[in-house]
Amino acid sequence: MKCLVTGGAGFLGSHIVDRLCQKGHTVVVIDNLSSGREEYIPKGVLLYKNNIEHEEVFKIFAKEKPDIVFHCAAHIEARESVRDVFFDAKVNILGSLNILEACRKVGVKKIIFASSGGEVYGDVKEMPAREEFLPLPVSPYGVAKYAVEKYLYSYSRLFGISFVALRYGNIYGPRQNPYGESGVVAIFAKRMLSGKPIIIHGDGKQTKDYVYIQDAVAAAILAMEKDIQGAVNIASGKETSVIEIYDSLKEITGFSHEVSHVDFPVGGLPKHTYLAIEKAKKELGWEPTVSLRDGIEKTVEWFLNNHA
Repeated sequence: MKCLVTGGAGFLGSHIVDRLCQKGHTVVVIDNLSSGREEYIPKGVLLYKNNIEHEEVFKIFAKEKPDIVFHCAAHIEARESVRDVFFDAKVNILGSLNILEACRKVGVKKIIFASSGGEVYGDVKEMPAREEFLPLPVSPYGVAKYAVEKYLYSYSRLFGISFVALRYGNIYGPRQNPYGESGVVAIFAKRMLSGKPIIIHGDGKQTKDYVYIQDAVAAAILAMEKDIQGAVNIASGKETSVIEIYDSLKEITGFSHEVSHVDFPVGGLPKHTYLAIEKAKKELGWEPTVSLRDGIEKTVEWFLNNHA
């Protein structure tokens, strides 16, 4: 089967590309390399260096005619989406519409969309957040992810394109960018290993739901293979505070430098989030296999071996 992965040189996308290649699929990647890295793409995988919001996308789809599309390309910084809502919408909404239209024109069978459980639900009154809850996203990034989910539903009803929207928790692991605004495990790990001070927003008691990259990829592959449709939470089903992440990394790395606390920046980020994963277990046959401690250790090991 021919699979096209948008954002296939990035953190999640590159790991999906690896797994698809291991399973014997033909893989094509679209990535503008704004945050992805070309060296993450396996030999033999064709890379198109393009933005998803550009018209060139249609030519790529017409040439490659993929059966399945994994849509991972996105502007992923939630706080940055508040500062520049138009850029966020241009990439995450209009860019996604470009991908959907290209899928329609060439007859793509199914789209696997990397959504965000941490942002789509917003400040829900009851935890864990479940798929049947009405999403009330706060950040423009979360609004965009939810909007794309609704477009996927529309294209499914109108044009028969099957879809699965994977509402991921906070994915972490090897290859995650340690220099962005999100990704606390990667950011802390890199700074600790470099002997730099750690900065924590607020008291550090805010919680998120963390899922290791290989578990996130396994869910994407199952979403392609299983005959299901709709939104599915992919996470650990547990909440973990920033302080707990800090303490684990400190113990693993032997970090002994200072930590400072600063006020929360404007960004509309929920302070407490974790996701129910019963639907993933029942319909995908998926559940996390890597514990948070083991995942953090694997992440630290990767940063130790990949200093650049």
